[in-house]
Amino acid sequence: MPQSSFLKISTKAPKNYNKEKIKAKTDKIIEDLDELQNLLYAESKHSILVVFQGMDASGKDGAIRNVFGKLNPQGVAVKSFKAPTAEELSHDFLWRVHKHTPAKGMIQIFNRSHYEDILITRVHKWCDDKTAKKRMRAINDFEELLQLNNTHILKFYLHISKEEQHERLTERLSIPRKQWKYNEQDFEEAKLWKEYMDVYEDCFRNCNKVPWIITPSDQNWYKEFIIASNLYNLLKSLQMKYPGLKK
Repeated sequence: MPQSSFLKISTKAPKNYNKEKIKAKTDKIIEDLDELQNLLYAESKHSILVVFQGMDASGKDGAIRNVFGKLNPQGVAVKSFKAPTAEELSHDFLWRVHKHTPAKGMIQIFNRSHYEDILITRVHKWCDDKTAKKRMRAINDFEELLQLNNTHILKFYLHISKEEQHERLTERLSIPRKQWKYNEQDFEEAKLWKEYMDVYEDCFRNCNKVPWIITPSDQNWYKEFIIASNLYNLLKSLQMKYPGLKK
């Protein structure tokens, strides 16, 4: 595969960005998102699927908590995709994903997603390249099907540096409130950094009908600003209206 072009994108905020000012902007955006989510739920014409992908310790959990945590939990659902069960393996790879796509009025968050079936599976040679290409075509068709049903998709790749990942994984050993996240296997996966970067680049190249948002994530405050801003812009673009009294 060619050199991963997304690696040329900085994992940090622009140097002229002020942390406190950006955090204040993010807080205001999240306040506005509360009303926009209420509109989405009340109008019930659209649904939102938010996909988070990224290396271990890229901050997926924190992004979900800090950006979506103040929204009405009645209208937000989170699904984490881990190793498939025996039942899931007995179906096509998208079977377990499709049943968690959002209903009208809902925001559904995928913490990892259907993309795991062309990422970790390729790195560990559980899925060969020929099968991966077929799966990429299926993913594109799947996302198109969702869009035809008024599901709007935001796909975030949380882009951290190798050095930042190592620091965060190491913190899990020493900080009590983070120790529950510690998994010895994470350090083994980190050794496969180059292999992961290669398969991510192939994913971005072939599954981009819904564009990926490469989100610099070394600094959580900037990552959360990018996520909140993109969700806000999407919801505003829908020009939603509250339904009137039922007759």
